[in-house]
Amino acid sequence: MGLIASSLAALLLMQDAAPPPPPVATNPTPPCAAEEYQAFDFWVGDWDVTVNGGDQQVATSRIEKLANGCAIRETWMPLQGGGGTSISTRDPDSGTWHQLWVGSVPGRVFFEGGPVDGNMVLTGYWGTDNDGVAQLIRMTYTAREDGTVRQHGEVSTDHGASWSDAFDFIYSRQTK
Repeated sequence: MGLIASSLAALLLMQDAAPPPPPVATNPTPPCAAEEYQAFDFWVGDWDVTVNGGDQQVATSRIEKLANGCAIRETWMPLQGGGGTSISTRDPDSGTWHQLWVGSVPGRVFFEGGPVDGNMVLTGYWGTDNDGVAQLIRMTYTAREDGTVRQHGEVSTDHGASWSDAFDFIYSRQTK
């Protein structure tokens, strides 16, 4: 009996000396919670959209974070019908932002870019002009001091050597 008792006592001492298991994380940090994934968050919200310099509303737009903060979806709803949706996300390997736009007419547009001086700048080819020349579109999204967001679109038919205005919208937060 003495041998069994001493073996049992030694086993109990060894269990007490074993390190405790590592703590289990109860709320792990979402994979896209880092600051670089928040560069486009200023655009998230429900918006009334007007042409810059005017006061007549042309659309509403809902922009929301999805997929654990890894994507931003826009639902564009022009007051005259039509519309479309975009999904924007940041590539973790390259750091480049990508946006896929699908509208109410067949086709899609791929944009890419990223933050530039506090703005989000995305560029992509969007169809052709009346002469069949490819149109490169550059969209610059700017958070303004009054809480609105400006989406300024420029077009180039010489692959970015020169630019002209294509559209200019102001997104104002809905107050409803």
